[in-house]
Amino acid sequence: MLTFIGLGLYDERSITVEGQEALRAADHAYAEFYTSRLVGADVADLEAYHGVDIEVRDRPGVEQDPDDMLARAAASDVAFLTAGDTMISTTHADLRLRAEERGIETRVIHGVTAQSAASSLTGLQNYRFGKAVTLPFPYAHGGDRVPESVIETIEANRDRGLHTVVYLDIKVGMGPRGPDPDHEEYMTADYAAELFAEEWGDELAVVVARAGSPDAVVAADRLSALAARDFGDPLHLLVIPGDLHHVEADALAGLAGAPDDLL
Repeated sequence: MLTFIGLGLYDERSITVEGQEALRAADHAYAEFYTSRLVGADVADLEAYHGVDIEVRDRPGVEQDPDDMLARAAASDVAFLTAGDTMISTTHADLRLRAEERGIETRVIHGVTAQSAASSLTGLQNYRFGKAVTLPFPYAHGGDRVPESVIETIEANRDRGLHTVVYLDIKVGMGPRGPDPDHEEYMTADYAAELFAEEWGDELAVVVARAGSPDAVVAADRLSALAARDFGDPLHLLVIPGDLHHVEADALAGLAGAPDDLL
């Protein structure tokens, strides 16, 4: 069996009870942290807390060469771990389909996602979000600003009155000059706000920093103002609101400090 387990958002304790039981019962455990990571725990913390050994895989080891992992799943119980939810924040549907094609039983044990946390922390209603986007580092797409595809998606959501979650780029094992196993880089919300301010300088935006942690930060202000602030350690995301219900406006004022004149 191959069990996909979401670890949640912050540390070794963010996993669900069901996920913890499945992880501890597994014969082998694998993880990937190139798409996201737990900011409050490293692999050693996970291993010590759950009493397991975890093999961390890079992108090629998951997406191009998972045969040894699948072979083990055919003969024993294998856990595959990611931060957040394995099939929401990051999709590993291809790996699951490969397993199913080999006759390997699979299951998914969900974890808290960044998008659901963003809705909960900001007070913006979950059903009023449109398509999410990822903002890449400029060097990753060969440009020097926000890609047109990102702008078009946000504008399309805004035209419909919908909010947009903007995931901020993570580069693990890949630097500006190509593959680099020691490279870790996390886009910050102030940098993202600076990029967006070139397009929508004084528009309202909301920063969510370290969702799921004891020191989570939620801040709503003009993009230009958010660009001048320091939101601390990763992980960060940005929300570009659409039309606001009066309860959402009250939430942004009361929970995120949004200026009255932006509401």
